[in-house]
Amino acid sequence: MSFHWLDWSQTPWGRATASQWRYAIRNALALTLALYVSFVLDLEQPYWALTSAAVVSFPTFGSVISKSLGRIFGSLLGAFATYHIVGHTLNDPWLFTFYMSLWMAICTYIASHYENNVSYAFQLAGYTAAIIGYTTVNSTDTHMLFEVTQARVCEVIVGILCSGMMMMILPSTSDGVTLISTLRQMHAKLLEHFELLSHPESYHPDVHNKDLHDKIRLSHETVIGKILSMNLLRVQAYWSHYQLRYQDSYLNHLLQQQLQMTSHISSLRRMLVNWPHPPENLSSVLLDIQQGLKTGQLNQYSLAQKLALIKPLRDDDFRHHAFWLRLCQFCKLYLRCSDTLHSIENMSPGHQRSLGVVPKRSRIRRHTDNTEALYNGLRTFVCLVACSWFWINSQWDMGAGAATLAAVSCLLNSTSPAPMVAITTMFRSVLWLCVAVFILKFGILLQISTFGPFAILLILAVITMELKKLQSVRNAGLWGILIVFMGTFIAITNPPTYDYQSFVNTCLSMIVGILFSAVAFHVFKPSSDRRKGLRIAKSLRRDVLTQLSSRSGMGHYEFESLIYNRVNRLSQSKDQCTRLGLLRLGVVTLNCQHAVYQLKTMQSVIAAETLKMAEGYLYQVYNSMKIKQAWFITHNWEFHYSHDEAQLQKSLNSLMQLSESLASEGQIAISGVVWRLYCSLLQLQQVNVAGDGKSLELKTQP
Repeated sequence: MSFHWLDWSQTPWGRATASQWRYAIRNALALTLALYVSFVLDLEQPYWALTSAAVVSFPTFGSVISKSLGRIFGSLLGAFATYHIVGHTLNDPWLFTFYMSLWMAICTYIASHYENNVSYAFQLAGYTAAIIGYTTVNSTDTHMLFEVTQARVCEVIVGILCSGMMMMILPSTSDGVTLISTLRQMHAKLLEHFELLSHPESYHPDVHNKDLHDKIRLSHETVIGKILSMNLLRVQAYWSHYQLRYQDSYLNHLLQQQLQMTSHISSLRRMLVNWPHPPENLSSVLLDIQQGLKTGQLNQYSLAQKLALIKPLRDDDFRHHAFWLRLCQFCKLYLRCSDTLHSIENMSPGHQRSLGVVPKRSRIRRHTDNTEALYNGLRTFVCLVACSWFWINSQWDMGAGAATLAAVSCLLNSTSPAPMVAITTMFRSVLWLCVAVFILKFGILLQISTFGPFAILLILAVITMELKKLQSVRNAGLWGILIVFMGTFIAITNPPTYDYQSFVNTCLSMIVGILFSAVAFHVFKPSSDRRKGLRIAKSLRRDVLTQLSSRSGMGHYEFESLIYNRVNRLSQSKDQCTRLGLLRLGVVTLNCQHAVYQLKTMQSVIAAETLKMAEGYLYQVYNSMKIKQAWFITHNWEFHYSHDEAQLQKSLNSLMQLSESLASEGQIAISGVVWRLYCSLLQLQQVNVAGDGKSLELKTQP
């Protein structure tokens, strides 16, 4: 028998790094301090302060501040709503059930509709109302209701303040350092992405490499996802670093420029794929430029020398002119981003001024699925009404605990990408806590009569659990829930209570509440990735038609970030067909929009006339798209995506003729942009419908 697991290096304490030890010790001390302060202030249920400190125990200072603000706002909003709801419905249990369920549904809808701190705040507003409201149903005194509400809010704030104080005493890695290093890595990743997409084997018509094509798609998805995720790092850095707070406009602009470089790379690839006879020295010059950008040896002058080697020699070669101008734009944009990033990294006042004029700030738009958010709100409403019906009819003393945990489960898991997995993890954690806390409370804590020994025991337990959470990637969620729910199960009060029947009843109520939410998620199943993909595809089509119309008020950068955010929604989907097809549709949309935007920036009569015709062709193509779902005789929901192939071909032929006629008239720049639009729209032919016409087939390139 092997006892290698007894070796110190195999234990959570032996495997922990210095940063993991600091994180675990900080959180353990924050939880213990919150509990001690609650005892000193003689709060009614001090374990809620412990739970609050556990909820906001994030690894960085900026995340702690931003989440703490969201938690305070959500707790105050939930307490305010509960006070008014319970105060007006104490004498009617069904009216109370309806209004509480409605409030939870509203909070679920808003939390599903938004992201980050707004979502987090309304999740807190929902289950703060559940914690306060459901536990005061037997009260008939509104003054007592005010006292309970005030106590819960005070306990939450105590936990947050203790967590923030321990973060200042034992700080972690700076959010600013993390953001800058991530931006630098993303900058290098963009150049690798450009190298991959401009590789001769990726666009040469005589060479087909399926593995390379799959790698290109994966790289494109990865780049988009990482750039969008850095917006959260930027928000956290805003709260934790005062210098980056003044540079927030530059950071936002830098993220948008990285998204713009991604579009440039995609546009260059579309032109390479559809360029019949590129220059022979194109590959070698592109390789030299890439190496120069990677090593940082290129400046504006040396870059111009490299680009001059592939400058078009014929005035009528509009394809060469279009590619060369787009390549110049990408390289200059890359160098500008490098200079901006270098200036941001150097915090001296001189380099601060060298950043120049603050760029016009355009926010990064986010995708919101209103249908799914309403569906989540409906699920929460039905689940809580059903749980309250069971509570009212059974007259169960601990029905409040079941309703509270059902509300918490519905609120938290509605925004989860895999809700049933999250509910299963929560159920496992509750079972583990029922057994472990029973042994702890009725086997060990009975022997402890002062706070000191209990604090030592709590610190050791929390440190061990935090280390396990950091070291176990697979079970990190389980350990996180165990830490958060631990205080509720132990229910430390002053003086402590050891009621065996009440403890078992509480554990049973929590299990029942999770089971109610599990049934609700099983009956009201979240939308499949196929259905979500269809809704996003509809949104893409609507966005383009709105942007082409005169009533659009969205800027170019906002539109670009919105399309990327929609495409990124299914980046983790297992439905490869829908995911790749949606990515292709989004890339087509962006490449077309960039061509149209460049025509808008050209100040000439011919450019204005060309823009009007190009927008007309693009409008006709997108207006001919059909994206719908239907109920067939086979009693299955089937999905349709199609476009009018005749209309698409007609528009493509018209764009090609327009480009050639403009080239013959000497309008090479405008002709090249129209050809770019043609190359971008041509990719739409690779989005095909299956032969039976009954399913969405967003197929990849063979």
